[in-house]
Amino acid sequence: MNPVIIIPAMNEEASVATVIDDIRSHCRCEIVLVDDESTDNTVAIARQLGVTVLEMGINCGAWKATQTGIRYAVDKGFDTVITMDADGQHKAKYIDKLLKQKQLGYDLVIGSCIARGTRGRHIAWKVFKFISRLEINDITSGFKVYGKSAMQVLSGRRASMLEYQDIGVLFLLKHCGMKYSEVDVNMEQRVEGISRIFRSWSNVFSYLIYTFILTFAKATPILGKKYKMQVLKEKNLD
Repeated sequence: MNPVIIIPAMNEEASVATVIDDIRSHCRCEIVLVDDESTDNTVAIARQLGVTVLEMGINCGAWKATQTGIRYAVDKGFDTVITMDADGQHKAKYIDKLLKQKQLGYDLVIGSCIARGTRGRHIAWKVFKFISRLEINDITSGFKVYGKSAMQVLSGRRASMLEYQDIGVLFLLKHCGMKYSEVDVNMEQRVEGISRIFRSWSNVFSYLIYTFILTFAKATPILGKKYKMQVLKEKNLD
Protein backbone atom coordinates (compact mmCIF):
# COMPACT_ATOMS: atom_id res chain seq x y z
CA MET A 1 0.00 0.00 0.00
CA ASN A 2 1.24 3.48 -0.88
CA PRO A 3 1.86 5.93 1.98
CA VAL A 4 -0.77 8.47 2.93
CA ILE A 5 0.13 12.15 3.09
CA ILE A 6 -1.34 14.14 5.99
CA ILE A 7 -1.57 17.92 5.70
CA PRO A 8 -2.77 19.83 8.78
CA ALA A 9 -4.10 23.20 7.67
CA MET A 10 -5.71 26.36 8.95
CA ASN A 11 -6.45 29.26 6.59
CA GLU A 12 -4.04 28.18 3.84
CA GLU A 13 -6.14 29.09 0.77
CA ALA A 14 -3.18 30.95 -0.78
CA SER A 15 -0.98 27.86 -0.92
CA VAL A 16 -3.01 24.67 -0.53
CA ALA A 17 -3.72 24.12 -4.24
CA THR A 18 -0.03 24.51 -5.10
CA VAL A 19 0.94 22.05 -2.34
CA ILE A 20 -1.56 19.45 -3.59
CA ASP A 21 -0.49 19.86 -7.22
CA ASP A 22 3.16 19.53 -6.22
CA ILE A 23 2.48 16.28 -4.37
CA ARG A 24 0.53 14.79 -7.26
CA SER A 25 3.31 15.62 -9.70
CA HIS A 26 5.79 13.52 -7.69
CA CYS A 27 3.90 10.60 -6.13
CA ARG A 28 0.70 8.59 -6.21
CA CYS A 29 -0.46 8.74 -2.62
CA GLU A 30 -3.76 9.46 -0.94
CA ILE A 31 -3.75 13.03 0.33
CA VAL A 32 -5.66 13.87 3.50
CA LEU A 33 -6.11 17.47 4.53
CA VAL A 34 -7.03 17.90 8.20
CA ASP A 35 -8.72 21.26 8.58
CA ASP A 36 -8.19 22.99 11.93
CA GLU A 37 -11.29 25.23 11.68
CA SER A 38 -10.27 27.36 8.71
CA THR A 39 -12.36 30.46 8.09
CA ASP A 40 -11.26 30.92 4.47
CA ASN A 41 -11.61 28.71 1.36
CA THR A 42 -9.02 26.08 2.32
CA VAL A 43 -11.57 23.26 2.62
CA ALA A 44 -13.47 24.21 -0.55
CA ILE A 45 -10.25 24.27 -2.59
CA ALA A 46 -9.08 20.91 -1.24
CA ARG A 47 -12.43 19.27 -1.95
CA GLN A 48 -12.56 20.76 -5.42
CA LEU A 49 -9.20 19.09 -6.08
CA GLY A 50 -10.55 15.72 -4.90
CA VAL A 51 -8.61 15.54 -1.64
CA THR A 52 -9.97 13.73 1.42
CA VAL A 53 -10.84 16.38 4.01
CA LEU A 54 -11.20 15.76 7.74
CA GLU A 55 -12.72 18.69 9.61
CA MET A 56 -11.80 19.17 13.27
CA GLY A 57 -14.92 21.19 14.11
CA ILE A 58 -13.03 23.34 16.62
CA ASN A 59 -9.53 24.74 16.56
CA CYS A 60 -7.29 22.17 18.24
CA GLY A 61 -3.80 23.12 17.07
CA ALA A 62 -1.33 21.62 14.64
CA TRP A 63 -0.45 18.49 16.61
CA LYS A 64 -4.02 17.37 17.29
CA ALA A 65 -4.87 17.93 13.63
CA THR A 66 -1.86 15.84 12.66
CA GLN A 67 -2.81 13.13 15.15
CA THR A 68 -6.31 13.01 13.68
CA GLY A 69 -4.72 12.28 10.31
CA ILE A 70 -2.48 9.59 11.81
CA ARG A 71 -5.50 7.94 13.45
CA TYR A 72 -7.28 7.97 10.10
CA ALA A 73 -4.26 6.28 8.52
CA VAL A 74 -4.14 3.62 11.24
CA ASP A 75 -7.87 2.91 10.85
CA LYS A 76 -7.49 2.60 7.07
CA GLY A 77 -4.60 0.16 7.37
CA PHE A 78 -1.76 2.35 6.10
CA ASP A 79 1.70 1.48 7.40
CA THR A 80 3.42 4.75 6.45
CA VAL A 81 2.40 8.38 7.02
CA ILE A 82 4.04 11.44 5.51
CA THR A 83 3.29 14.79 7.14
CA MET A 84 3.70 18.03 5.22
CA ASP A 85 2.79 21.63 5.96
CA ALA A 86 0.13 23.40 3.91
CA ASP A 87 2.08 26.65 3.62
CA GLY A 88 4.31 25.62 0.70
CA GLN A 89 7.58 25.14 2.63
CA HIS A 90 7.87 21.41 1.99
CA LYS A 91 8.57 20.14 -1.52
CA ALA A 92 7.24 16.80 -2.70
CA LYS A 93 10.37 16.03 -4.73
CA TYR A 94 12.04 14.98 -1.46
CA ILE A 95 9.38 12.45 -0.48
CA ASP A 96 11.13 9.57 -2.26
CA LYS A 97 14.38 10.46 -0.51
CA LEU A 98 12.72 10.29 2.90
CA LEU A 99 10.97 7.01 2.08
CA LYS A 100 14.24 5.39 0.97
CA GLN A 101 15.78 6.37 4.32
CA LYS A 102 12.83 4.82 6.16
CA GLN A 103 13.46 1.53 4.32
CA LEU A 104 16.78 1.28 6.16
CA GLY A 105 14.81 0.42 9.30
CA TYR A 106 13.84 3.79 10.77
CA ASP A 107 10.50 4.44 12.48
CA LEU A 108 10.78 8.19 11.90
CA VAL A 109 12.58 10.15 9.19
CA ILE A 110 12.76 13.94 9.39
CA GLY A 111 13.20 16.27 6.45
CA SER A 112 15.87 18.57 7.84
CA CYS A 113 16.70 22.06 6.58
CA ILE A 114 19.03 23.85 8.98
CA ALA A 115 19.64 26.71 6.53
CA ARG A 116 16.13 28.08 6.99
CA GLY A 117 14.85 30.56 9.52
CA THR A 118 16.01 33.62 11.39
CA ARG A 119 18.92 33.96 13.79
CA GLY A 120 16.43 33.67 16.64
CA ARG A 121 15.23 30.32 15.30
CA HIS A 122 18.79 28.97 15.18
CA ILE A 123 19.53 30.15 18.71
CA ALA A 124 16.33 28.51 19.91
CA TRP A 125 17.19 25.25 18.10
CA LYS A 126 20.55 25.10 19.88
CA VAL A 127 18.92 25.68 23.26
CA PHE A 128 16.19 23.10 22.54
CA LYS A 129 18.82 20.57 21.53
CA PHE A 130 20.88 21.23 24.68
CA ILE A 131 17.89 20.96 27.00
CA SER A 132 16.29 17.96 25.37
CA ARG A 133 19.45 15.99 24.47
CA LEU A 134 17.74 15.07 21.20
CA GLU A 135 20.37 14.38 18.55
CA ILE A 136 18.37 16.15 15.86
CA ASN A 137 19.45 19.27 13.99
CA ASP A 138 16.12 20.54 12.62
CA ILE A 139 14.09 20.00 15.74
CA THR A 140 10.94 21.80 14.53
CA SER A 141 10.52 20.36 11.03
CA GLY A 142 6.99 19.21 10.19
CA PHE A 143 8.18 17.30 7.12
CA LYS A 144 8.30 13.74 8.47
CA VAL A 145 7.77 10.11 7.55
CA TYR A 146 6.36 7.82 10.25
CA GLY A 147 6.45 4.04 10.13
CA LYS A 148 3.78 1.70 11.54
CA SER A 149 5.25 1.44 15.05
CA ALA A 150 5.52 5.22 15.38
CA MET A 151 1.98 5.61 14.06
CA GLN A 152 0.65 3.26 16.72
CA VAL A 153 2.42 5.18 19.49
CA LEU A 154 1.23 8.57 18.23
CA SER A 155 -2.37 7.50 17.66
CA GLY A 156 -2.77 6.55 21.34
CA ARG A 157 -4.88 8.58 23.75
CA ARG A 158 -1.97 9.82 25.83
CA ALA A 159 -0.27 11.33 22.79
CA SER A 160 -3.26 13.66 22.54
CA MET A 161 -1.83 15.55 25.52
CA LEU A 162 1.17 16.75 23.53
CA GLU A 163 1.07 20.47 22.79
CA TYR A 164 3.68 20.79 20.07
CA GLN A 165 4.04 18.43 17.13
CA ASP A 166 7.84 18.56 17.18
CA ILE A 167 9.43 18.43 20.63
CA GLY A 168 6.70 16.39 22.30
CA VAL A 169 6.51 13.87 19.47
CA LEU A 170 10.28 13.48 19.28
CA PHE A 171 10.54 12.93 23.03
CA LEU A 172 7.77 10.37 23.04
CA LEU A 173 9.11 8.37 20.11
CA LYS A 174 12.65 8.42 21.46
CA HIS A 175 11.64 7.06 24.84
CA CYS A 176 9.37 4.45 23.28
CA GLY A 177 12.46 3.05 21.57
CA MET A 178 11.75 4.31 18.07
CA LYS A 179 14.68 4.70 15.66
CA TYR A 180 14.91 8.06 13.94
CA SER A 181 17.03 9.72 11.27
CA GLU A 182 17.33 13.02 9.39
CA VAL A 183 17.56 13.64 5.66
CA ASP A 184 18.76 16.96 4.26
CA VAL A 185 16.16 18.80 2.18
CA ASN A 186 15.64 22.33 0.97
CA MET A 187 12.58 24.27 2.07
CA GLU A 188 10.85 27.27 0.54
CA GLN A 189 9.67 30.41 2.28
CA ARG A 190 6.08 30.35 3.51
CA VAL A 191 3.59 31.70 1.00
CA GLU A 192 1.91 33.63 3.82
CA GLY A 193 2.28 34.02 7.60
CA ILE A 194 5.05 33.20 10.04
CA SER A 195 5.73 30.42 12.53
CA ARG A 196 3.66 30.77 15.69
CA ILE A 197 6.63 29.58 17.74
CA PHE A 198 9.20 31.96 16.26
CA ARG A 199 7.04 35.02 15.66
CA SER A 200 8.40 36.70 18.81
CA TRP A 201 11.01 36.22 21.53
CA SER A 202 8.24 35.83 24.10
CA ASN A 203 6.89 32.86 22.15
CA VAL A 204 10.38 31.37 21.93
CA PHE A 205 10.85 31.84 25.68
CA SER A 206 7.50 30.15 26.41
CA TYR A 207 8.49 27.28 24.15
CA LEU A 208 11.81 26.93 25.97
CA ILE A 209 10.00 26.69 29.31
CA TYR A 210 7.63 24.09 27.87
CA THR A 211 10.55 22.08 26.52
CA PHE A 212 12.33 22.20 29.87
CA ILE A 213 9.22 20.98 31.72
CA LEU A 214 8.58 18.30 29.11
CA THR A 215 12.11 17.00 29.50
CA PHE A 216 11.54 16.18 33.16
CA ALA A 217 7.80 15.54 33.30
CA LYS A 218 6.72 13.72 30.14
CA ALA A 219 9.67 12.09 28.53
CA THR A 220 11.57 9.86 30.92
CA PRO A 221 12.45 6.40 29.60
CA ILE A 222 10.30 4.72 32.27
CA LEU A 223 7.22 6.70 31.25
CA GLY A 224 7.99 5.94 27.61
CA LYS A 225 8.03 2.19 28.26
CA LYS A 226 4.79 2.37 30.25
CA TYR A 227 3.16 4.41 27.52
CA LYS A 228 4.24 1.99 24.80
CA MET A 229 2.76 -0.92 26.78
CA GLN A 230 -0.48 1.05 27.25
CA VAL A 231 -0.71 1.76 23.50
CA LEU A 232 -0.25 -1.90 22.66
CA LYS A 233 -2.93 -2.80 25.22
CA GLU A 234 -5.34 -0.29 23.67
CA LYS A 235 -4.70 -1.71 20.20
CA ASN A 236 -5.37 -5.25 21.41
CA LEU A 237 -8.64 -4.13 22.99
CA ASP A 238 -9.67 -2.53 19.70
